[in-house]
Amino acid sequence: MYHHSASTAHPAAGFATGLLDPVSADSRDAIHFQRCTWCGTAMYHRLLCPVCQGSELRTERSEGTGTVRHSTVVHRNTPAARNVSLIEMSEGFVVRGRVMGPPVGIHSGDRVRLSTAKDPVRGEPVFQLVDEPYRAWT
Repeated sequence: MYHHSASTAHPAAGFATGLLDPVSADSRDAIHFQRCTWCGTAMYHRLLCPVCQGSELRTERSEGTGTVRHSTVVHRNTPAARNVSLIEMSEGFVVRGRVMGPPVGIHSGDRVRLSTAKDPVRGEPVFQLVDEPYRAWT
């Protein structure tokens, strides 16, 4: 693995940098992710790149659209059933969140977009379906 020379100064990058940056009012409802400056891999809340193990990560703002890759219904620690989904965002990273709607009505392949609502249980991102898919056999 190649590292920069210690004699040159480089700006700090990565997860901690995003926490110190001022956040504008319109981006509080956005998802921010990191992109490796070495290999270009997009990731969510990492300290090192999972591909090249690089530590130079720049913070970017997601456009907020994605596809449900997996969804499950959870019945514990809540008064009602809720879904927990893995969403593959259009930028290429995967985030865990909740999709609004009936828990059994969320399926892999559904297109979603980020909602302004917050999950009161876990504080995870909340998504809403972009369009209701046609399901003739369900």
